[in-house]
Amino acid sequence: MEIKVIAGDITKLQVDSIIVNLCEGEARPSGAAEAVDQALGGAIAQLMATGESKGKLNEVSMIHTLGKIEAARVVVVGLGKQPELTPDRIRGVAAEACRSLRKIGSQRVATIAHGAGLAGIGPETAAQAVVEGSILGVYAFRKHMTKEPESGEIKELLIVEKEEGKISSLEGGCVRGQVLAEATNFARDMVNEPANYMTPGAMAQIAKDMAQSYGLEFSLLERQQMQEMGMGGLLGVSQGSQEPPKLIQLSYKGDATSSKPLGLIGKGITFDSGGISIKPSEGLGEMKGDMAGGATVIAAMRAIAQLKPKMNVTALVPATENLPSGSALKPGDVLRAMNGKTIEIVSTDAEGRLILADALSYARKLELSPLVDVATLTGACHIALGDICSGAFGNNQEIMEAVLRAGEEAGERIWQMPMYEEYKEPNKSDVADIKNVGGRYGGAITAAQFLSEFSEDTPWVHLDIAGTSRSDKDRTYLVKGATGVGVRTLANLALALARQ
Repeated sequence: MEIKVIAGDITKLQVDSIIVNLCEGEARPSGAAEAVDQALGGAIAQLMATGESKGKLNEVSMIHTLGKIEAARVVVVGLGKQPELTPDRIRGVAAEACRSLRKIGSQRVATIAHGAGLAGIGPETAAQAVVEGSILGVYAFRKHMTKEPESGEIKELLIVEKEEGKISSLEGGCVRGQVLAEATNFARDMVNEPANYMTPGAMAQIAKDMAQSYGLEFSLLERQQMQEMGMGGLLGVSQGSQEPPKLIQLSYKGDATSSKPLGLIGKGITFDSGGISIKPSEGLGEMKGDMAGGATVIAAMRAIAQLKPKMNVTALVPATENLPSGSALKPGDVLRAMNGKTIEIVSTDAEGRLILADALSYARKLELSPLVDVATLTGACHIALGDICSGAFGNNQEIMEAVLRAGEEAGERIWQMPMYEEYKEPNKSDVADIKNVGGRYGGAITAAQFLSEFSEDTPWVHLDIAGTSRSDKDRTYLVKGATGVGVRTLANLALALARQ
């Protein structure tokens, strides 16, 4: 989708469709909606009078213009109650409108920066939200489909502003919104890819190609180097697979004077069968998405490379499959992680924390700080928070607050979970330093406490996206399948830390 910001009268543009808005409780159309209403002889006001269009949040009403203006159709979207308007609601409204227009074959669409000037939302923020919502809302993964789609695609989206002087601020918001949305869709593509295509090697190649395209440094640790470094967790999980493990490293250099780069770490289990502790067959195909954390940090690096914050950022993705075989890791085995700590294996299905243990240890060796890891780590977090919030766990409240603010800005809900010392007790082992499962209760927290043994005293936040990494239906700008959650949060975090 090509995005352009133009100055002009939206009623006179040669486009297929126009999008304007109403707020709930408005007595009559205002702003661009009023101009369109007048050009259509009061059609929007008539919809309001009959109750067909009330301005309720995400409400979509379509008007055929019958040649009264250049555009064939006008979509009137509801912004909801004006005091409750947020950038995230604007994202959702833009997504719903664009999906409606895609279904009927509109290719060239004009819209306004919905919500600009309302509820304290500036024009740049509004434009960014419109662009993000529009691009995210019409995403579709069709790579392996041979049948032509029933509807076309929106090829051009025009953000229209009457005043020439406001164009530059709108353009800034549009550029940032496009970068963040396209990076999120990049992550979605990776997570939606079948596991026979998205192997650890394929994931590494995608990261390498992306690094070359966006000016990032790329390096890769292979099995021999992992053995030399003592990465027993990553090597142990990979034992059952014929695919060799990879540890992907991407680096962005935005500040030559910075001593410690921000470290982003993503779990890259490209398929999780559970290993010897095999999972039930129901829903097992969804385990191709167990590398969503890795996809998130790779895609976030793409956005960071384009937005160019004045700081350094390094991403690490330990990537492997978790499969059962004659050589696979077994319950009762003991592994030694890179930092020297020994781990008793209670369940081979608690493999994500094993590969993250080595990645966190390696991040400390590289002197990355602070650290943020992203992982589809526990079903317990999904049970606790559903698919609405990601769970956040950490050892440093300052970086935790920064992550929470970055998530709020992105519209990605994150809920901080407790990390009391007592939650370490279930992880104690009789035969090793620590065991990889702490029992049934508080599983998301005991998993995070396991990881804390490897982040040690480095400021660190763990994001558990087990519930939020995929959606089972279209919901505003989230579409069925992979959500790309965390990409925009991490990019926002880098931008915020660079401003400090």
